[in-house]
Amino acid sequence: MKKIIPYILLFPTLLIIGIFIYWPAGLSFKLSFYRQSPFGNREIFVGFKNFINLFTNPEYLNAMLITLIYVILTVFFTIVIAFLLSQLLNQKIPGTKIFRLFIFAPYAISPAIAGTLWSFLLNPVVGHLNYFFNSIFGLNMDWLTSSPYALIAVIMGSIWKMLPFSLIFYIAGLQSIPDSIIESSLIDGANLWKRMWKIKFPLLSPITFYLVIMTITSAMFNSFGIIDVMTKGGPIGDTTTLIYKLYLDAFTYQKTGPAAAQSIIMFIIMGVVTFFYFKNVENKVHYQ
Repeated sequence: MKKIIPYILLFPTLLIIGIFIYWPAGLSFKLSFYRQSPFGNREIFVGFKNFINLFTNPEYLNAMLITLIYVILTVFFTIVIAFLLSQLLNQKIPGTKIFRLFIFAPYAISPAIAGTLWSFLLNPVVGHLNYFFNSIFGLNMDWLTSSPYALIAVIMGSIWKMLPFSLIFYIAGLQSIPDSIIESSLIDGANLWKRMWKIKFPLLSPITFYLVIMTITSAMFNSFGIIDVMTKGGPIGDTTTLIYKLYLDAFTYQKTGPAAAQSIIMFIIMGVVTFFYFKNVENKVHYQ
């Protein structure tokens, strides 16, 4: 009986995972090889035709390019800015805890709310950011409906939304670095720049390793809310990432077969990226 109890306790969790994760995943895999009839009353087996059509579709290839640019810039600036800000928020000065509280606030709100806030900030008429650029540089840019500013706007909103998550881990990592290491570097004459990038950053490489994977995943799959609220994939597809293209085909154009094929492609892309990242980067991580 003791051997059966763990399985009984795990059964509700396994049931929920099976219903809400594995069953939809299996259904998507099946649908990727089918095409629905115009009236949706039957499914027609088409083999790999959905995949072939995607890789010959200029709109889908453009979405892949946009996703690549979006993910690289978002991940890079999120990690770098989070590391730099963590140096400031780790200082033992009055008011630091209050600053930490406010800077973590974006992580608590939904992507849709974040997109709404940035839409107000970048509004060409009443937006605060446009007012700043117009006052200082005499520029009045239409951020959300012109290229390449729309993609830049979405990237800024995404960085702002994902930044607190990386900050939490970097601050915790900095607090775990022994004071003796920093004191030894000061005795050896290491300046602020060298202490940051030659000592602290290598010691935090396990955290960076983890955060890069999590930020890539978030940029790939959680960007829908911000894009949908801010630009709806426009102008002319300049902010249509793979996840937003999947949404358009599945729910706007009712192309369930191609949409399912896109979900499989995204799964494969993330699997390949994760595999090569672990294989080539993990050996450079310094675990204490």
